[in-house]
This record gives sequence, structure tokens and C-alpha cells, in this order.
Amino acid sequence: MAPKPLPALPAEFDRVLCVVAHPDDIEYGTSAAVAAWTDRGVEVAYLLLTRGEAGMDSSPPERTGPLREREQIAASAAVGVSRVDFLDHRDGVLVYGLDLRRDIALAIRRFRPDVVVTGGWEVETPWGFNQADHRVAGLATLDAVRDAANRWVFTDQLADGLEPWQARWLLISGDPAPTHGVDVTGTPLERGIAALEAHAEYLAGLSGHPEPRDMLAEFAARSGRAMGVEHAVLFRAVDLQARPSLEDEPAPQADEAVASTGDG
Repeated sequence: MAPKPLPALPAEFDRVLCVVAHPDDIEYGTSAAVAAWTDRGVEVAYLLLTRGEAGMDSSPPERTGPLREREQIAASAAVGVSRVDFLDHRDGVLVYGLDLRRDIALAIRRFRPDVVVTGGWEVETPWGFNQADHRVAGLATLDAVRDAANRWVFTDQLADGLEPWQARWLLISGDPAPTHGVDVTGTPLERGIAALEAHAEYLAGLSGHPEPRDMLAEFAARSGRAMGVEHAVLFRAVDLQARPSLEDEPAPQADEAVASTGDG
């Protein structure tokens, strides 16, 4: 029996914050979904944790950082995003820790998104080992979503007039076990392709990189088959406000139940 198509992501949201490590990270598929969202009036903001200054071997960081910022701003405009914030964490050596969590939590409290989008933090992925900055960005964002909702974490931010904020959804792009999809057939995919093409100088320095159109169309077609549409972008979607369900959990065995009552 063929697997059931993945469902469409519920559309009841108005504000989305995308948090990634580098300029161009959003453009490898997610930006087509962003185009679909902005087309229906959703406000989307980008938070870049670095400026991508270590990303071009032939170009020194002091030149590369501004270049990649410009390309990212152009890429964002292609999918209807005008709010693009860059942090000053160092590219290539992004460090998981309280400083990074604090910065992401601050952005969440300021923007107050219904949805936070980030990448996965697994070491191994279907396409190879996950890059270190990507892993750090995903895990720090996961924790910062919780931090932003907790009044007693990073309390100095509240002194500036901000309030805690709980996002409804966490979307993880590139997850090997996606749960939902966004139909990007037609214009959204075209705009997503244009967004990746905006990183022209960066991509020109990557030997053997496929053409953005060929690559993104193939990715979106594969994802579309999983959703039952022509082209799609897939996410693992976590409803952060849903009550935990124990319906599918097996009842603990007697020994396990006793063990669980001890000190852990």
C-alpha cells in the first residue's frame, strides 16, 4: 500500500521568523515556501546568526561578509522579505551557548512570530554530515524558542519592555522525517529559484555546484511526490502549544514503573 500523502501545513499563522547560520541557508528550498507565505500576506523575517564571512576561500572575510549580506538582502527581496537581521557571531565557528540562545530569544520576543523555522541539528543527514554551524543554529533555536516563552530566562530583556513570547509552531527544514508540506508549485518555486540565483558571486566560487533551477526543481519535485502535488517544500512541524499525547505510548512494565519512581 502506498503511503498517505503528507498533509499541508495548517495555514493559521501571520508571522514567521526564519533563523539560520549563514546567508544562502534559507535559499536551499525554504525560500520557495516563504514565497508562498508572503504571497498570501504572511509577514516573514530572517535572522542570520553570522554574515557568512568565512564562506569563500578565494575572498578574505572583510570582503566576503559585506558581499554575502548584499546577496542575502537581494535573495530575501525576491521572496517578499524586507526584514533581514544579521548577528555578529563568527562564521565557521558558531558556538552553542547562552550568548547565542539569548540573541535568538531576543529576536523572537521582538518579532513575536507564530512560526519559527530553522534547520536540523542531527550530525548525519540523508545528504551527508551536517555542517557544524548548521547543527549549532538548529539546536540553539530550538532552545531559544523555549527561552523566549519563559519569563524567568534572560530577564534583562523584559526590563527593556519586552514580554515573553510563545510561538505556536517550530518548523525544521531538511528533516529526514517530515510531517507536513507547503505546495510551492508555480510562482513560489520560481521566486525561490530567483532567491538562490541572487547568491551569484558566492555560488560561482563553489566548484561543481549545480544550476539553482535544476537543483531546486528536482528537490521540489521529489518533495511534491511525498505531498501529492507537483512541487513542495517539506518540514517537520512541531505544535509547541499542543498537549502531549500518550495514546501511542506503550504502558510501562512493572519493573520499569518501579524504576521510574526512583531518583534519576
